[in-house]
Amino acid sequence: MSEKLTPLNAIGEFALIRRLQAGISTRQPGTVLGIGDDAAIIRPTAGQDVVMTTDLLVEGIHFDLSFCPLRHLGYKAVAVNVSDVAAMNALPTQLVVALSAGPRFTVEAIEELYAGMRLACEAYNVDLVGGDTTASRGGLTLGITVLGEVAAGEAVRRSGGQPTDLLCVTGDLGGAFLGLQVLEREKQAFMADPETQPELANYEYVVQRQLRPEARLDIVHELRERGIQPTSMIDISDGLASEVLHLCTASGTGARVFTEFLPLANPTLEAAAEFNLDPLTCALNGGEDYELLFTVPVTDHEKIKNHPDITIIGHLTDKSDGTNLVTKAGQAVPLQAQGWTSF
Repeated sequence: MSEKLTPLNAIGEFALIRRLQAGISTRQPGTVLGIGDDAAIIRPTAGQDVVMTTDLLVEGIHFDLSFCPLRHLGYKAVAVNVSDVAAMNALPTQLVVALSAGPRFTVEAIEELYAGMRLACEAYNVDLVGGDTTASRGGLTLGITVLGEVAAGEAVRRSGGQPTDLLCVTGDLGGAFLGLQVLEREKQAFMADPETQPELANYEYVVQRQLRPEARLDIVHELRERGIQPTSMIDISDGLASEVLHLCTASGTGARVFTEFLPLANPTLEAAAEFNLDPLTCALNGGEDYELLFTVPVTDHEKIKNHPDITIIGHLTDKSDGTNLVTKAGQAVPLQAQGWTSF
């Protein structure tokens, strides 16, 4: 017999908050008061700067619940905001969640969503300290705001890059986009024949890159351990090409990005071949990889060149040289952003 599910209106907003609050603990010494009052109380440490970021995820625009489990969505919603904090060279401390859910969602469904958020909070050592819930006439909307801390004056902006700085990227690129192609294909197959079982066994890596990305806080820690202070940084949410252009515009520079150095995982290459897609295009314009793109002075080359999860993909130039993609044959072509646009 299937488990009986509880409509949200059966318990109301405050009972729902109490149920969600029961599974949430705090870890940060700066968290004075969490969920349960009109506002959370946070006391930053002396000598610290606070960074804050927020992100809105809308069903049908940013996620599709026909193939995105609620627990994965909860985890991803936290991770993508933590990624923005990491891109400031900061560490996340607290977050608040605003949630709007339509009548088809049950109490248990929202608890499953929050279970994913709690897992991410544990993974990134961040406290969920409050938020708001409301009804919706449509689907599910999530708004998450994250606070982070960084030593005073050490936050990294997009605008600090200088000509000759090395352009670096973490991890590998294009996998999340290929994961989305796999999931969309399996959805279409299911819609055509509901008896069809999804075939995901050979696509575990790219599907995970799409459904449950990880914020690269590990790189923030490792750069500090190596004594490296990036001059500029951004996370890769809208595609590498778009983010390179953002850095160059903010820093007032140009860039040379070498295609032969773009990091691509084997599962990504295999999926791209199957879908008859250029893997370089996927890496440049796919988006949702949530890796870090950053620049360091060329004098830091020795400190960074042997890092197993950081690739030097090019360097910044004078603005007059333009922002160019350099092919393996040595041809330079203007870099163009063709990734995600909000509207």
